[in-house]
Amino acid sequence: MSTPINVMDAATLENLLAAEDSAVAVLDVRTPAEFESVHIPGSYNLPLDLVTEHAYDVTRKLAKQIVLVCQSGTRAGQAQQKLSELQIESGSVLDGGISAWEKSGGEVVRGTQRWAMDRQVRMTAGSLVLLGFIGSKLASPKLGYLSAGIGAGLVYSAASNSCAMASVLSKMPWNKASTNGKANPLAQIPNAGQQLNPHGK
Repeated sequence: MSTPINVMDAATLENLLAAEDSAVAVLDVRTPAEFESVHIPGSYNLPLDLVTEHAYDVTRKLAKQIVLVCQSGTRAGQAQQKLSELQIESGSVLDGGISAWEKSGGEVVRGTQRWAMDRQVRMTAGSLVLLGFIGSKLASPKLGYLSAGIGAGLVYSAASNSCAMASVLSKMPWNKASTNGKANPLAQIPNAGQQLNPHGK
């Protein structure tokens, strides 16, 4: 059973971050490349596929109320669910993600510009569906199965609240961040290199 998602709007987060000795830590679960393109100042990057592996370590080292951020809120909600399954206080999800933060006038740090992952998924899926349709008319009817397969994949993605295509795209060369020699995306989180077990031993 899914845990209800706790959300926080952009205005509330901005007020909390502006307070002296803010007790809030922003954890961005997008890919390193997306994070490099645009992120909230002072936020930490922990990609969604690493959340379960490093959850205890990161949440204990940050030792603050955590607000999870992604592009629109979907992946942050998945991250919150993962933390909940590990019985870790999962904090809140930024309602509308970094997109809502920018629209509200929130400050951001910008780097190398890339398409957001959801936009890449739409372009890839749409292109494959179009390719399958055209190919079935001009080359072989069997290519129509490509369109059907993509359609089925999108239905499963919506039903399971997951996206295999995004996972594959995140590993493409254009989605690699400029890490300046730091291959470990957790290097920016204080003391995150040392693993802690669930019992802190």
